[in-house]
Amino acid sequence: MPLLEVKDLHVQLQTQRGPAEAVRGIDFTLERGETLGIVGESGCGKSITVQSLMGLLPSTAKVSGSIRFDGTELVGLPERAMCKIRGDRIGMIFQEPMTALNPVHTVARQVGEPLRLHRGLSAAEARKEVLALLDRVGIPDAASRLDAYPHQFSGGQRQRIGIAMALACGPDLLIADEPTTALDVTIQKQILDLIRGLVAERGMALILISHDLGVIAQNVSKMLVMYGGSVVESGPTSSVFAERAHPYTRGLFAARPELGTPRGARLATIKGSVPELVDLPKGCPFAGRCRYTVDACHATCPPEVQLPHEHLVRCIRLGEIAAEESIAA
Repeated sequence: MPLLEVKDLHVQLQTQRGPAEAVRGIDFTLERGETLGIVGESGCGKSITVQSLMGLLPSTAKVSGSIRFDGTELVGLPERAMCKIRGDRIGMIFQEPMTALNPVHTVARQVGEPLRLHRGLSAAEARKEVLALLDRVGIPDAASRLDAYPHQFSGGQRQRIGIAMALACGPDLLIADEPTTALDVTIQKQILDLIRGLVAERGMALILISHDLGVIAQNVSKMLVMYGGSVVESGPTSSVFAERAHPYTRGLFAARPELGTPRGARLATIKGSVPELVDLPKGCPFAGRCRYTVDACHATCPPEVQLPHEHLVRCIRLGEIAAEESIAA
């Protein structure tokens, strides 16, 4: 049995312009100890997907489909039961630690809270564990900083504290939602190395959301490419990087800066912008921005096409793309 199995997940959000499908029928599985990356532009449904796993969606959101975690169905699970899983068996590192951490509570209290709630530790026992966690994630002189507040730490240190909180109860699944977005390049590498080492050390499964394709290449074994609330391409990371079958995936890769690019050269871009959720076409969500768009793309949701190595892609024009490539070659 997979640790996590998501089937036909739909999330509908209420907006000022009416209901909008933020997640549209996605499927994936995650085994124990496996690593999964999710990529896509802002507004493509990445964070909404993982928030649905954590039960952190707005109260007006409507969720359908199935999310089975270690045999337990999370869709429709009462909040009291969800609280026993969230922070205990599923941990989450949020994108911006300054908003994830409570500014009026000390670090010892915040990191120790999951230990008191889920493990029943006393305040003294939790404090001892918090010290060990802060040492493990690399907070310097942790013993003297247990009673400090979040604003007294640097951005990189706050993110390390967020990691310590997510790991406090030894979760089976760790979710990292763009954990290095607000950090400089050197600190980004340190944080990613720390997450990678802890995942390997503790045998956790990992879901990593990132805009950075290099981060995905170095840290996960399989990946989802999301656009418009849908998974347009998925598979082993090495296969997706090698094939880049979907036009959207190709656009993401083409937009990356590369070593050797002449100074002043313009990067390739994907024309247009991500449409609002209520404006997504009924068919392929990328229809209209894609140069291969035909009328059928607007009308029909593309079925999954199986490529070698468990590589899946949703596009009805793969044949035409391949033919164009062969002519160009």
